[in-house]
Amino acid sequence: MTKIQQLLKNTTQPQLFLLVMAFTMPFVFQVWMTLLNNFVVEKAAFTGAEIGMLQSIREIPGFLAFTAIYILIVIKEQKFAILSLGLLSIGVAVTGYFPSEYGLFITTFIMSVGFHYYETIQQSLTLQWLDKKETAHFMGKQLAVKSFASLIAFAGIWLLMGQLSISYETTYLLAGIIGFLVVLWMAWHFPQFEQPHTQHKKFFLRKRYWLYYLLTFLSGARRQIFVVFAGFMMVEKFGYSVSEISILFGVNYIFNLFFAAKIGKWVGIVGERNTLTFEYVGLILVFTGYAFVENANIAAGLYIIDHMFFALAIAIKTYFQKIADKQDIAATASVSFTINHIAAVIIPVLLGFLWLHSHMLVFLVGTGFAVLSLIGSRLIPDNPSQTEHIRARV
Repeated sequence: MTKIQQLLKNTTQPQLFLLVMAFTMPFVFQVWMTLLNNFVVEKAAFTGAEIGMLQSIREIPGFLAFTAIYILIVIKEQKFAILSLGLLSIGVAVTGYFPSEYGLFITTFIMSVGFHYYETIQQSLTLQWLDKKETAHFMGKQLAVKSFASLIAFAGIWLLMGQLSISYETTYLLAGIIGFLVVLWMAWHFPQFEQPHTQHKKFFLRKRYWLYYLLTFLSGARRQIFVVFAGFMMVEKFGYSVSEISILFGVNYIFNLFFAAKIGKWVGIVGERNTLTFEYVGLILVFTGYAFVENANIAAGLYIIDHMFFALAIAIKTYFQKIADKQDIAATASVSFTINHIAAVIIPVLLGFLWLHSHMLVFLVGTGFAVLSLIGSRLIPDNPSQTEHIRARV
């Protein structure tokens, strides 16, 4: 039995729907993401300032994710997720044909609208459709499936561009078309599943979710430094090629393919508080390492370790599921994406200009965010629930 067969074993139809989406999104998006730094440098002559602006534009739809609440008034979540994946695929398909500053800004925005609405809705559906005891393990399965899809994307890039010298335009187009065809199949194949709980369809912030909001905000700020500047450093400072970046990403996703489901189980055993404490201590060391690294191989090692910690972020979502009212999940998923992207819209631009003066300071800012995240993680109770109040346990 293959690894993927193991991951699909004993899945229900709604779970299979979530896993198909978990495959499709990263397959398409990782082609866009993996080629991005090389594409903008080679074809559009971007510097740190332009890449920072591009990434800020990419995060604007994430900042506006709360508007998903109002779209759900007229369309069901399941259909909304499928439409969002379709828009993501279209945005990626046309990216290679607009190799200019404003062309990339526009295609990135289109892709990002689909990406962020999809991420909002799939998180909501996962937390609604899964039992609390199964959620962490299933989210680990989702990460493993995402990793498998990403590995296929990286292998495709290596074959098409590294071996066959296919252009950026064709590679982006093929990824977008494949994604769109899968979206059409999903719309035809899966029935409309019933929602277990009627969801609130209005904007609100609840006082008892404050720690979840804080950890989400800090996660968004910290992640942007990794996504935008760690990858850009590998190309600009250490001269990594498209093929080398693909191999580096591949190592990351091979780890997740084999260990993400096990990590999900581990989160369920040790609890959210201990999981996030471990993650943030590690990230403090990683970001500090980024600030001072001068060796390309050590930088690659830090990049791989950084990516491995991503799986532990499951704990933020399972913490929310344990403290949330069932009717709040869809609306709070939308609001949390907006909170996550408040910093994400601002940080790439500001740190993009700081990058021109000091790479080190950019990553030390990341260290600061990791320290704040560690402090927040210590406020999570040992056994979170809807009725238990947050107690400081430093």
